[in-house]
Amino acid sequence: MNNKILIYQIFTRLYGNRNTTREKWGTIAENGSGKFNDFDQKRLKHLKKMHFTHIWYTGVIRHATQTDYSAYGIPRQHPAIVKGKAGSPYAIVDYYDVDPDLAVDVDSRMKEFEALVTRTHKAGLKVIIDFVPNHVAREYHSIMKPDGVIDLGADDNVDNGFDPQNNFYYCPGCSFDPSFDLCNGVNTGGTGAAESNEEYEEYPAKATGNDHFDNHPGKNDWYETVKLNYGVDYWTHIGHFEPVPDTWHKMLDILLYWAAKGVDGFRCDMAEMVPAAFWAWATENVKYRHPEMIFIGEVYDPNQYRRYINSGFDYLYDKVGMYDTMRAAICGYGPAQNITYAWQSTNDIKQHMLYFLENHDEQRVASDFFAGSARKGIPGLVASVLMQANPFMLYAGEEYGERGMDEEGFSGRDGRTTIFDYWCVDTLSRVNALTPEELEIYQIHKKVLGIASKEKAIDGDFYDLMYVNPSSTRFNNHGQFAFLRKYDKEILLIVCNFIGNAVDIDVRIPMHALDFLGIPEKRYKATDLLTDDKTELHIKGDDVVRMVVPSYSARVWKFSYRQKSKTVRE
Repeated sequence: MNNKILIYQIFTRLYGNRNTTREKWGTIAENGSGKFNDFDQKRLKHLKKMHFTHIWYTGVIRHATQTDYSAYGIPRQHPAIVKGKAGSPYAIVDYYDVDPDLAVDVDSRMKEFEALVTRTHKAGLKVIIDFVPNHVAREYHSIMKPDGVIDLGADDNVDNGFDPQNNFYYCPGCSFDPSFDLCNGVNTGGTGAAESNEEYEEYPAKATGNDHFDNHPGKNDWYETVKLNYGVDYWTHIGHFEPVPDTWHKMLDILLYWAAKGVDGFRCDMAEMVPAAFWAWATENVKYRHPEMIFIGEVYDPNQYRRYINSGFDYLYDKVGMYDTMRAAICGYGPAQNITYAWQSTNDIKQHMLYFLENHDEQRVASDFFAGSARKGIPGLVASVLMQANPFMLYAGEEYGERGMDEEGFSGRDGRTTIFDYWCVDTLSRVNALTPEELEIYQIHKKVLGIASKEKAIDGDFYDLMYVNPSSTRFNNHGQFAFLRKYDKEILLIVCNFIGNAVDIDVRIPMHALDFLGIPEKRYKATDLLTDDKTELHIKGDDVVRMVVPSYSARVWKFSYRQKSKTVRE
């Protein structure tokens, strides 16, 4: 087995839900919810056999919701500041609690989560959860904090807009007064705040999570959240980190709390909106106690990548570079050759970049807003997974070609699977009744992940062949991407075809590649690991290898010079 990390992202509330009512703006009673207990040994073993190494359970920590759990001692949240019936998993109301939607027995919800961690580890998988450090729900209040922990904001001086030891930013003398009507249906579908007898009140108003520092955020702001204060004065852009801000200590305590429950990693939401100085301090402290802990950062500014890696992040989203480039190649509005420029821009930190084609923020490949077909994404999948040794993340349902074209409620029909609504994901709800095309998509994903997991060459050297394959009648660098992988005496020649017809092409192999990788010039018997097709490859420096690559697919030719092979003669 290789060391390659393969992450399966699961939106926990949706993954196990088999209630197919799918009522728009439906309640949990109408539409149902997945549970921790849905992840039994059978399901976890399936994911292990898919070759995943980690599961990211998205939306575990308790967040604001319109569902009333007050009978269990859980405070209600005002519906005007909750997006959707289920609520956003990034509007945390208690860092020390788990979402009651996910529990069979609400009073035993933490025990059910702890049992999930144990089952996941028993299946040979590691656990990642969200850490949301930049903002909390407007009505944040922890009822499950350990003894001695002081709640966020409890000791704040609310008369100061900024104080280095405050947990929040304030608008002194001003009430929360959004620049739109909270009861106009934008967040409730006309069933939430519009039915409430009380308007939402907040005085003094707190700054909004997306760095909106006045008291009247707009409907496109993160109006349901409050910005956390890490000691940065955003009016002067000066950081006050000595003495260590109170928020730093409280957030470190939260990280250590979850680490003690056996969590193996944190996906850190909007990490670049939190000062790098905090991350350097916090990751050092966590890893001192839990050396194997990994931190994955959502950082979108490539100019900040190295800064946050140097601050303790193991992996960062490669969204603006590789994802955007791969999406353009899949959709045909950008050349495949740009993939070369994307990996080159992060080559010095390549082991830290996390590749993906889907996640909860992005549109589904098969949606009308992306490629319109899961098949069109296959060459991008092959390139993203097999090109480098860095981690790859897949979003639940992607492996079946989930389209994400439902109009669920708050989320709307946008090509994304909702994170705000109670819903049942189509393909996940009928994994035993998939269409032939969906089964084929699944088998391809399983094969590609298996190659990444098992083939030693994926842990080895990489050689991009695009510079010697300019666009010609025998190779189209707008629609094809080719590279080599090698470890010891095993070689993979991988050619991805992003266009909608099979191509009969010549792929040039430069002598420099053979010298650099130590590949002898020979005739090799090769097997395509995707199709089991057999062929003979004539590998000769500065010459071409001819092959047919199916539409929206790839060739992954494996050959080895352990085998007896014919020497190439002039």
